[in-house]
Amino acid sequence: MSFKRHIPNIVTLLNLFSGCIALIFAVHGNFVVAAFFVFLGIFFDFFDGLLARKLNVQSPLGIQLDSLADLVTSGVVPGVIMFKLITLTIDSPDYASYSNSWNTVFHWQGFKMSILPLIGLLIPLASAYRLAKFNLDEDQQTYFKGLPVPANTLLILSLPLILEYQNSDLMNSIIINKWFLIVLTLVSCYLLNSKIKLFALKFKDWSFKNNALRYTFLIISLVMLVILHFAAIPMVIIFYIILSIIDRKNIN
Repeated sequence: MSFKRHIPNIVTLLNLFSGCIALIFAVHGNFVVAAFFVFLGIFFDFFDGLLARKLNVQSPLGIQLDSLADLVTSGVVPGVIMFKLITLTIDSPDYASYSNSWNTVFHWQGFKMSILPLIGLLIPLASAYRLAKFNLDEDQQTYFKGLPVPANTLLILSLPLILEYQNSDLMNSIIINKWFLIVLTLVSCYLLNSKIKLFALKFKDWSFKNNALRYTFLIISLVMLVILHFAAIPMVIIFYIILSIIDRKNIN
């Protein structure tokens, strides 16, 4: 039995391992460390498929394992982070006048939890549904239908990173707003399972002519990241969607 065929699966399990560690930190409110391990997991997620193709050891087991790992790293973790962020908006002194009519608190054996933040857990549900559909859809080889789960994860993770590092009162006031977070959650769940065709960053060759859209996206995204840092991530996701819609006739 060749060890070579297990290499991509080991990398996939490293993705899952990173996601589990990220989940522990997210539950304890350490979003920065959680984000680091999610980024590490996404890194492994990129290379497991690449290794499988290069080693010519692609398998149905690898496909299913990849989705299971993604569900934790890019589904459950961002859902927990959104749950914690919405909880933060409720507990914040700025929301002392928060109306209980919009939220119910339940108690069980000394444990108290607000209902409203549970909306954040729609993200794992939408991610699971999107990953299951992806595994059954043979068309999504050169493009995606709906926002890829890792891209949605980057969008959600950018929020606590902006809070931590951007030092902008305006951006902070927008992010620490329960209605913004709830709307973003619902929009992200829709985008994950929408029928919008989005181009994939898969290069058949390195020519600019055949990859003008991808090169344009990467160059402009890099410039935005250098200038705006973490605040650029939501803009990059929006730019990605707009570019795909503009060039939808050439996406196949």
